[in-house]
Amino acid sequence: MPRPPATIDAYLAGVPPDRRAALQALRRIVRTVLPDAEECISYSMPAFRLHGAVVGGFQATSKGCSYYPFSGRTLATLTADLAGRSQTKSALHFTPEAPLPRALVRKLLQARLAEVRMTPGTAAKQRTARRPARPGLRRRGRAGGGGGAGSMGHD
Repeated sequence: MPRPPATIDAYLAGVPPDRRAALQALRRIVRTVLPDAEECISYSMPAFRLHGAVVGGFQATSKGCSYYPFSGRTLATLTADLAGRSQTKSALHFTPEAPLPRALVRKLLQARLAEVRMTPGTAAKQRTARRPARPGLRRRGRAGGGGGAGSMGHD
């Protein structure tokens, strides 16, 4: 089985020219809307991560292109905006001849970001994990602070 590409550029290099151009345009829109997003590969497809959460991605398909919000709720949230567009629960399909408009991409990303902010344990958890411990407090856990099986948290 071939290894997934390591970068978005590597992914796009293997995509047919018409779809590559459409996906490069989508990439530019996402980078404009979310300039702080980190480009990554998630589930073997180009994606964008912000504050530790994947907030969108794309893929070339045999018939065109697809946008993935990495959530089953995002597309349902924007039903009225997506009327008449081909989609599944997790993907929005488009073609190089009919790319996703900038305003729609912005709405998709804003809806996904709203979900990430409301979902316990996603972006907030990532920010908390990077926060240094306060002096004088000892973290409990398996690595030297008790808290193992059967522990009541007493030292």
